[in-house]
Amino acid sequence: MAQLIKLEDYVSRYEWNAYRYPSQFIRMKQDNWKKLYHLWRNEAFVGDQQQANMEPAASKWKSLFKFGFRKTAEETAKNSDVTDLPATENELRHYFLDKLYPVQLKWASSTVTEVSFVDQTYYANDRLKYFLKRFPDTFLVMYHPVFNVKKAPVDGEIILISPIGIEILYLIEKQPGTLITADGERTWLVKEEAKSETKILSPLLALKRTEKILKSILKQADIALPISKVVLSPTNHIASLKAPYNTKLVGKHAYEDWFAEKRNLVSPLKNHQLKTAEHLLKNCRTTAIKRPEWESDDNSVFPNDTV
Repeated sequence: MAQLIKLEDYVSRYEWNAYRYPSQFIRMKQDNWKKLYHLWRNEAFVGDQQQANMEPAASKWKSLFKFGFRKTAEETAKNSDVTDLPATENELRHYFLDKLYPVQLKWASSTVTEVSFVDQTYYANDRLKYFLKRFPDTFLVMYHPVFNVKKAPVDGEIILISPIGIEILYLIEKQPGTLITADGERTWLVKEEAKSETKILSPLLALKRTEKILKSILKQADIALPISKVVLSPTNHIASLKAPYNTKLVGKHAYEDWFAEKRNLVSPLKNHQLKTAEHLLKNCRTTAIKRPEWESDDNSVFPNDTV
């Protein structure tokens, strides 16, 4: 699971120590997974259990859903009647990563002393959740960070910091069947089925703006890490007569190959990667308030008496 180190202008505990928290997150994730997997193997499906034995296991499993994560009313109602246990290890992994996602948001919006007000739509943001769940643990994600440029706030695009480089992503998702044409530096064409063409602002402008900011920060810190730009559309084809310089156009037909390349990258966290994250975070804007003294900072995924 990739690590969300910055979300908009929210305070992030990675800002405190960019070297400590990435490895701490990986250890926390591994420890909680072992606990959950042990419960699943030893209490959920041990051979053909009798119904009398299944009821205590289901009751204990239900308690996992009662931990203090923020949920919408719909999610709470949906989960209140959960009794079925994940049938396969793959289903268990998805369940676990879904439970880990609110912890990611907590780490990306609070520290021991400060907290930011999170847009509640992020708890149901399927695209952000999808990226975090599917990328390796050693990918550090900055999701639309706000940079300080000459004391002025400048919005950035999605930034992936991997052990081997940085990718700046611009995500386009239109209705299926829509054709996107990279028509020029300033505007692109969008053609929906049975509709006339419309123009949109070229994603290259936003990508270049973010790239310029990153290059300036890394140059001052004497960091040499390659930066590439990607226009990403999982749902639509992107047509272009000429590929933009140092920018990949990844439409729906190339999306799976691009994604598989990221998922198959096997590498530990690198010192230059953490140094890059540290300097980028130092140049981001943060909006937060003092944290209430009575608010707990439990970083476990599940309650100790349950898993």
